[in-house]
Amino acid sequence: MDDTTRRHVFRTTQLEEADGPGLNPTQNRTMGEIIAARFSRRGFLRGSMATVAISATVSPMALMSAGEAKAQGASGSAFDFAEVMAGVDADHHVAEGYDADILLRWGDKVFADAPEFDPTAQTEAAQERQFGYNNDFVGFIPLDGADDHGLLVVNHEYTNEHLMFPGIVTMQNGEMVVADATAERVGIEMAAHGGTVIEIRKMDGKWQPVLDGAMNRRITAKTEMQLTGPAAGHDRMKTSADATGTKVLGTINNCAGGVTPWGTYIMAEENIHGYFTGELPADHPEVANYERMGIPGGTYQWGFFDKRFNVADEPNEPNRFGWIVEVDVMDPNSTPKKRTALGRFKHEGASSAVAKDGRVVFYLGDDERFDYVYKFVTAGTYNADDRAANMDLLDEGTLYVARFDEDGSVAWLPMVHGEGPLTAENGFESQADVLIETRRAADLLEATPMDRPEDIDPNPETGRAYVMLTNNTKREEANAANPRVENAFGHIIEIQEDGGDLAATSGTWEILVKCGDPSIAEVGATFSTETTENGWFGMPDNCAIDADGRLWVSTDGNSAGETGRTDGLWAVDTEGDARGTSRLFYRVPVGGEMCGPCPTPDLTTFFVAVQHPGDGGEDWEGHGRASYYEDLSTRWPDFRDDMPVRPAVVAITRQGGGRIG
Repeated sequence: MDDTTRRHVFRTTQLEEADGPGLNPTQNRTMGEIIAARFSRRGFLRGSMATVAISATVSPMALMSAGEAKAQGASGSAFDFAEVMAGVDADHHVAEGYDADILLRWGDKVFADAPEFDPTAQTEAAQERQFGYNNDFVGFIPLDGADDHGLLVVNHEYTNEHLMFPGIVTMQNGEMVVADATAERVGIEMAAHGGTVIEIRKMDGKWQPVLDGAMNRRITAKTEMQLTGPAAGHDRMKTSADATGTKVLGTINNCAGGVTPWGTYIMAEENIHGYFTGELPADHPEVANYERMGIPGGTYQWGFFDKRFNVADEPNEPNRFGWIVEVDVMDPNSTPKKRTALGRFKHEGASSAVAKDGRVVFYLGDDERFDYVYKFVTAGTYNADDRAANMDLLDEGTLYVARFDEDGSVAWLPMVHGEGPLTAENGFESQADVLIETRRAADLLEATPMDRPEDIDPNPETGRAYVMLTNNTKREEANAANPRVENAFGHIIEIQEDGGDLAATSGTWEILVKCGDPSIAEVGATFSTETTENGWFGMPDNCAIDADGRLWVSTDGNSAGETGRTDGLWAVDTEGDARGTSRLFYRVPVGGEMCGPCPTPDLTTFFVAVQHPGDGGEDWEGHGRASYYEDLSTRWPDFRDDMPVRPAVVAITRQGGGRIG
C-alpha cells in the first residue's frame, strides 16, 4: 500500500468480505452435496435432469403442477398489501397505503447538546454524540409497557469513506482513488462505528427521537468493554494495554444483532479481519488461527494510527474481537460485555427465544462461504419476574454447531472441551481455546459448510428457525451434489426442532425457497408460482418473525446491472397453501442495502435500516459512473446539494393507523 495514496478498493473489498473469501480448509460435505444425496436417495435424480430435480424437491409448492400451485397460492396468504414494483432509482418506495418516514440519519443528534451535523467539518468529538454510519441491526425495547414509547438500538457496521468525506477522491484513468487515511479521519471512522441507544416516542402518529432521553448512548470503537465467560483472562486475550485479558476497547463491524428476553441489546461482531494490518512471524502460535479468520484483512488503515490494530505490535488483539456483545440499555453508564461463551467467528445474527424449559436459545450464523450455523443454549433459565437474575445468563451454557444430514435431519453438535476431537491432542487445552478458535473446532466436529449463513430467526410458537443463506459464488463444479454452480442468489432453510423445542439437539430441515428469478429456468428458483415478477428476490440477509409468526426477509446484493432491482423487504409465506409466496413491501434507493428489519410488538410500525445508499452507480443508467461525495448517484434522504447521501433508519406506518401487512 502506497504511503501517500491508495487505489480505492473499499467497495470491492467489502463485497468480497460480504461474500466471504471462503477460508474453510476442510473437506466436510457441503450443503449442496447433502441436498443432492438426500434427494438422490429418494429417487428423484435422473441423469441430466438432476439439477432441475433438486430444485423441484426442496419446496412443497414446487412439487405441485403449475396449475395446482397457482390455485393454492392465490388464497391463504398471511399478507395483504399492494406490492411495490421492483426497480432502481434514487429514492425509496413503500407499499401503497403506507408511509416511510426518515427517523434517524447519519450525523443526526443523539443528545440534545450534540452539535448539528456539518459534513464539511466533521470531528471525532461531534461524531461521538451523533448517529453513526451504516445502520444495520435495529431493535426496539418498549418502555413503560407502551407500544408507542421505547428505546431504539441500532448497530453501525462500517464506514464508506468515499461517501462520507469531501475532497478525498480523485478519478485517475477512470478509476476512483482515495487519499490515504489521516489520524483525524480514522478517529471519525472509529466514532461512527459501534451502536446507538436512543429513546423514541410516537407523537401524532409519527415517531421522533427524544434527545434528552436519560438512556441515550453512543457506543464506539473506543468504548471500554469487559470480556466475560470462559475465554476471559486467558493468556491469548492479554495485551500490553490489558495484562488481565478482561478489558478491551470498542466493538467493530457490528452487523446483525438482537434483543434478549430480559431487554438487553446484543451486538454481533462480524467482519473484524478487515481492521487489522501488519504481519506475524511465521512461527507465531496465532498464525493458523488468524488465517482461518482472514486476519489481517487490511481494508482499513487504522493500524497505522492505533497500534492495537497492527498484529505486529499487538499479536493478541484480534482474539478480543469476533464476539457477541451484550449492553444493558437501562444503565447508560454500564460497561458492555463481550460474552465469550457464544464463540468467536464472523457473527451475523443473534436472535433468541425462550425454550420450553425456560432456557434461552440463541441462533448464530457465521457469514462466510463454507462456514457454519450455530446455536447457544444457556445453562440457566430465564426469570421473567427478576431482570437482574438474567444479566449473566450468557456466561454459562453450551455452544452447538449444526450438521445437516442427507435424510433431512439436523444434529446439533456440542462444542465442549474434552469431548470428541476437542482435546489437547488437537491443540485445545481448555474451553477458552475451543471458543477462541470456534471455526477450527467446528471443522473437527465435521459440521456442514454452508452458503454464507446470516440471520437465523426462531419462532418459539412453532419450534422452527429460518436460516438466511445469502449466496456462494465460489462453487465451481456442476454436479448432482450441488445443484447451482456459483450460487449467486442463495436460499432459505427451515429447521424444525424436535418436539417444537428450540433447545433440542436434533430436528429436521428443508429448504423453504431457493432464491433468484424463477422465470429463468437455469436459476432453479422455487418460489410459489403465485410470486410475481416483483416478488422474487436474491441474496436473503436479515429477517424478522413478527408477532403473528410471519416471516419478513431483507436482502443484500441485488443491483441494477445484475437483477434490475434494488434490495428491499419482502413478506414470505411459510404456512399452508401460500407457502413459498413472496411479495415486495419496501425497496431502498440505488446502491443501498436493506437492513433491520424490526416490527414493533403491536405490528403498527416496521423499523428498517438503509445502509450505504449511493454506493456504486456504475451499472445504473441513471448515473453510469462511480459514486462518491462530490458526484453521488443519489442524495437520499435529504436530496439537498449541501448534504451527502446518508444511511438512515426508516419508520414505516400504515396511513390512518393499523397493523402492517
